[in-house]
Amino acid sequence: MTAKECILNRRSIRKFKSDAVDHELLKGIIETASYAPSWKHTQITRYVAVEGALKDKIADEGTQMFPNNGNIIKNAPMLIAVTIIKGRSGYERDGSFTTDRGDGWQMYDAGVASQTFCLAAHEAGLGTVIMGIFDRPIVSSLLQIPEDRELVALIPIGYADEEPAAPRRKPVDELISFLN
Repeated sequence: MTAKECILNRRSIRKFKSDAVDHELLKGIIETASYAPSWKHTQITRYVAVEGALKDKIADEGTQMFPNNGNIIKNAPMLIAVTIIKGRSGYERDGSFTTDRGDGWQMYDAGVASQTFCLAAHEAGLGTVIMGIFDRPIVSSLLQIPEDRELVALIPIGYADEEPAAPRRKPVDELISFLN
């Protein structure tokens, strides 16, 4: 599969088969995702794989504002919590910000790493969906996220039990402008 084929064919999957995700396969996906670029090569993204009762508890208690996300999490055999190490991306060694974006760069790093993770999972035959709507304080507490980290996203992962069609895309001319 070429990179273009992987990008064009990957879909957000919200229905999964009950088959477990092999831990060694997941480690291979994480190894691939570790090649995602990051601010000054800080590599701040960390992943927490959640299965079983804790995954279901997150679905029940951490998705009240959008219950369908809880249904998706319960349906998936595994949930990946994407976290970042705070205070590194966007900073100089002395602790000052490098740009006027402050610590906003950490979200770029987490986003690039999450998409790289999802593409690597797709290549390995697994489906994923990146979730941002959840109760971060509740889920962070359930996962016992350390103080030096921040929970950024949740990614249910498993073998797809659906084949969604590609949504319509905007025309390229609407997405780009050229200046002289």
